[in-house]
Amino acid sequence: MTAQTLAEKVQSDIRSLQSSLDSLQDNVRMSDIRDQVEDLQTSVNGMDRRIRSLREYGYAFEKDLEEKAVDFAEEWQKIAPDVKRQIEKESRALGSALHPIEREITQLAGKTGSPARLRPQASKLMSRVETLENRVESAAQSIRGEYDNFNGHVQTVQSHLSQLEQMLEKFDEATFDLLATEASIMAVKAVWTKDGEEDKDDPEGILYLTDQRLLFEQKEEIATKKVLFITTAKEMVHKLRWEVPVALIEKANATDKGFMGKDDFIDVQFSGDAPFDSVVLHIWQSSDKWKTLLKRAKAKEFDSTRAIAIDKAIAQKVKDAPSKCPSCSGTITQEILRGMDSIECEYCGTIIRL
Repeated sequence: MTAQTLAEKVQSDIRSLQSSLDSLQDNVRMSDIRDQVEDLQTSVNGMDRRIRSLREYGYAFEKDLEEKAVDFAEEWQKIAPDVKRQIEKESRALGSALHPIEREITQLAGKTGSPARLRPQASKLMSRVETLENRVESAAQSIRGEYDNFNGHVQTVQSHLSQLEQMLEKFDEATFDLLATEASIMAVKAVWTKDGEEDKDDPEGILYLTDQRLLFEQKEEIATKKVLFITTAKEMVHKLRWEVPVALIEKANATDKGFMGKDDFIDVQFSGDAPFDSVVLHIWQSSDKWKTLLKRAKAKEFDSTRAIAIDKAIAQKVKDAPSKCPSCSGTITQEILRGMDSIECEYCGTIIRL
């Protein structure tokens, strides 16, 4: 190795040491872990406010959410002091180990001796820096181990709350109104594949599920004018295309289609007076999850998880609804949903007040 090449190598080692030192100074302070712990504390402290907001916007289910928030807050109060003490302890110890390395790197960078004499010093310092980096990583892993499992549970609930917030935003933008005491369960971007196979002209929008209805609302820009196959004008189409009482859901099948089966489809079959025998939708959530949601909605399982009670007087209206039309005595077969004020006789057209 020539003297010039050796000198370049030493300078490269020094630059590498200085770069490693910059990272070490931040890592020794445990900056990343401090930020993670602060974020976790913010998540825990703010969870009850997020849940209250969900209730204010009408999310009626999962009455155990409030209890989970309380449990997280209590558990964090037990964990946090030890985690923070460990961070301070490790940071001090690592800082003490870093100080002499900082000094020696600074001294090495200012030396002008021969490269042959400086290179061993640089190599030794690089070895010490690597050892300290391993200590830092080991300390960080040890500290994370104190709260990783807890953090995983918190983040799972946080993610679920985010999904519920997004769902309520979709319901808030919908063109239809919920019935009295009707409560939202989930909403997802969807394409209604009219013949079971997705085509470019199939309506795109939002699939909504409540404790009483399954609804599809078209919500998309469509071309209104084309010149030589180029779209020159568009309009927003935002309207309810169909709704079906969940009581009429006969069966739901989850399927995977598309490239490598990455697209989720749900095939919902209906009975009774539903407007369709079945519908197939491409949805942007797990089709298995939706299959379960539909099954639970039909079985009225969500009622047992309510945090917002159903008005007894409104529920009683359904129980007291007539089985025959008072005008023509025709049998009333349509599904009467809680919150309806009236129904129309399918035989004579009489409006029957409930």
